Amino acid sequence: MRILLDENLNWRLRNDLPGHEVESVPLLGWAGIQNGELLRRAADAGFDVLITMDSNMRHQQDLGRFRIALIALRAHSNRIEDTRPLMPRVLKLLKSLKPGTLAVVE
Repeated sequence: MRILLDENLNWRLRNDLPGHEVESVPLLGWAGIQNGELLRRAADAGFDVLITMDSNMRHQQDLGRFRIALIALRAHSNRIEDTRPLMPRVLKLLKSLKPGTLAVVE
């Protein structure tokens, strides 16, 4: 599965998602791109999932029109120490995600 980490997450989280191809928004040079454009660009590039800390994205975008799933993390902060413990739940969730849907991992 191709996974994109949003710019609000540490790129080193890709080490916690073994067996998947994981990229980061800043490492691709996509930092600063607005959410709708980011979802479109990620889907067009063949990503299956966007992982973000931006839980408001579901209110700002019609996710059903994008061929990508969204996982919103809810943690104390976006520091890797706070988000890394959520990765085992993300790994389990990846098996059942469908494009155009949102899942929240707390």
